[in-house]
Amino acid sequence: MVLELRRGAASGYRMSSAAVDGAVAYRIELGAAPARSGNAVATGPAVAADDPDAPTDAAAPAPRVIPVHGRDIVVAVDAGHGGEDPGASGPGGTHEKDVVLPIARELAAQIERMPGFHAVLTRQDDHFVDLRGRVERAHAARADLFISVHADSVRDHDIAGASVYTLSYHGASSETARMLADRENAAVLKGGVSLAGVDPQLASVLLDVAKEAAMGSSVEAADQVLAGLDRVGLVRKREVQHAGFVVLKSLDIPSMLVETAYISNAGEERKLRSPAYQQRLAAAIASGLVAYFRQHPPDGTRP
Repeated sequence: MVLELRRGAASGYRMSSAAVDGAVAYRIELGAAPARSGNAVATGPAVAADDPDAPTDAAAPAPRVIPVHGRDIVVAVDAGHGGEDPGASGPGGTHEKDVVLPIARELAAQIERMPGFHAVLTRQDDHFVDLRGRVERAHAARADLFISVHADSVRDHDIAGASVYTLSYHGASSETARMLADRENAAVLKGGVSLAGVDPQLASVLLDVAKEAAMGSSVEAADQVLAGLDRVGLVRKREVQHAGFVVLKSLDIPSMLVETAYISNAGEERKLRSPAYQQRLAAAIASGLVAYFRQHPPDGTRP
């Protein structure tokens, strides 16, 4: 429940409840809103522009607010495959795991250099992390977005270009069912909300709300990343694609998978091995993320 106040935030509140006609009625009494020291300080009366009770005295002091210095936006960067899982291989013998790791590292480094952002890598070297383990690491880092970096492969070696995927609705629905079935094993949503012991109907509602919000945000963020990649070079699919990738199945963290290029294409295989091209790809992805978060900064973050 959100209470939107016309005047400054109350310094305190008192809440009580009582049974009324078989339902429960809640009473919330808000305290006064004196100026106080802290992260956010209002030194004058804070009123809405359309408040009919707003003072009209031109001599009244204007509100002055010292902004809160919030937390960094956290981006989990996942380099696909690794260790005994080489991923796809190019005609020249290049393994997917060996090119996506430096791209992911470069992307994380560029994110770290941006004020108000922090990057977390799901793997930092050539070792295997299982798919759900990658999602769990994003949860542990309280990530605001999860991005998995890959290099596609098909039989037709002439096909080239990048593409971006988000979770399909079918994949999200199956994950919801899995989490509901696994409720008693303390499935935890972002922010520490545990589903263990929660009424099944309430757990279903919580998951549906989280799912719808994350899927909508995933598509918006993926659109921005796709636009960034389009500015760098060839994009294979100009619309965000949808699939049931396991690494995208965090129902409460916006997630996307970026196929940076087709490693099965000899020309793109060569480019993927180039540090300069890896840097360009990382910059394109980072620009898309910044564009998204500029429009949709998570609550409590510095941007």
